[in-house]
Amino acid sequence: MENQEYSVGLDIGTTKIVAIVGRRNEHGKIEIMGAGKAKSLGVHKGIVNNISQTINSIKSAVAEAQNSSGVTIEKVTVGIAGKHIRSLQHSDYIMREHPDQYISEEDIETLKNQVKKLVMLPGEEIIHVLPQEYKVDSEGEIQEPIGMHGKRLEANFHVVVGQMGSIRNIARCVREAGLEMEALTLEPLASSEAVLTKEEKEAGVAIVDIGGGTTDIAIFKDNIIRHTCVIPYGGGIITDDIKEGCSIIEKHAEQLKVKFGSAVPDLEKDSTFVTIPGLHGREDKEISLKTLAQVINARVEEILEMVNTELKAYGAHEQKKKLIAGIVLAGGGSNLNNLRQLANYTTGFDSRIGFANEYVANDKNHHLRGPEYATSIGLLMESLKIRDKKPLSLNEETEEKITENISDNPNQEISSEILEAMKIEEAIEKRRSKLTFGQNLMEKVKKFFDETE
Repeated sequence: MENQEYSVGLDIGTTKIVAIVGRRNEHGKIEIMGAGKAKSLGVHKGIVNNISQTINSIKSAVAEAQNSSGVTIEKVTVGIAGKHIRSLQHSDYIMREHPDQYISEEDIETLKNQVKKLVMLPGEEIIHVLPQEYKVDSEGEIQEPIGMHGKRLEANFHVVVGQMGSIRNIARCVREAGLEMEALTLEPLASSEAVLTKEEKEAGVAIVDIGGGTTDIAIFKDNIIRHTCVIPYGGGIITDDIKEGCSIIEKHAEQLKVKFGSAVPDLEKDSTFVTIPGLHGREDKEISLKTLAQVINARVEEILEMVNTELKAYGAHEQKKKLIAGIVLAGGGSNLNNLRQLANYTTGFDSRIGFANEYVANDKNHHLRGPEYATSIGLLMESLKIRDKKPLSLNEETEEKITENISDNPNQEISSEILEAMKIEEAIEKRRSKLTFGQNLMEKVKKFFDETE
């Protein structure tokens, strides 16, 4: 099987590392070919803090994915998150030299490159520039300015900033695991690709991805990304609270949270207990499910209050910015019982759990559509998009015809078939000059490694 036939998403999370192999079927849906999962031992709050352990975990997940899919994995699209990620809004403009000519993609790129020159804090770098609305001369609220005429081209941008050191660490881990990093994608954007619908993005929606170490938020309105942020708390800190509050080991705390945990104590009975086996002959310990829910509730409420603060900062309660589609909960933390009800109460927005049902055609294991795999599926979808954008190549026969036609008949008109082939080649060259965000970022990372080696 050739590499072009499939793509791979690699989610380097705080609690687990997941590699998913898939391809697009004839109906445009994602067909999952295989998946691998390994415990993440070298990542804390979305940031790599142990290179060798992270490399080993990546190798384990990829090896399992290769065995289950029957293909060799060489390229992967990787997610990036962590508490170092932040976003800001910025407006900028350019004055066009030839206003009589229509606005082109080159003008848009010139404006974007101007934004990329913004001065950031030491160690930070702009990793994503997302245009929102444009303004041409006195005309505002333009979604697509290409083809219009005007002297002044202005736009509002959503700018995502992160620590370049964290990006380099991820790139090194992937490279030393024997893989090529095809692109880097912001994890909340990847999750949104997997679980949000176009209607929700149009109406206004916030995806809240509760992972092991962080909670990632992305807000959409009118099909435009409006706000992104990372809260440095996730399911891991809830497990720590249970461990401390109930005086048990971490393994038992995680099992309690997954099997019996609830975000709303009032829905649990006082008379219901669960028994935890004692360590090395010690007596067993009985824990009330109501007490367990109270410990969980305190931390989950804190996380949801932080989410609410971000929603208010965006202006989600204002009439023009209102999130009509409410909130979509994703990530492993969203599996917590009664979390949706608590989110409704805390934020005042209706919420649902995000599953990748709409985009995944098959799932042999019947669990990869779950909210905990939203980021992995989204990264796979991003990888497939990049593959779809790759330029088509002219076949050898057509290239031969072009060469023969031009060399043997230099003074004759070129046939329509050859002209068409030349047009395709021209289109290919144009496509080659345009890189996605992830590919642009990878160019920077590769340049850094080339300079240091």
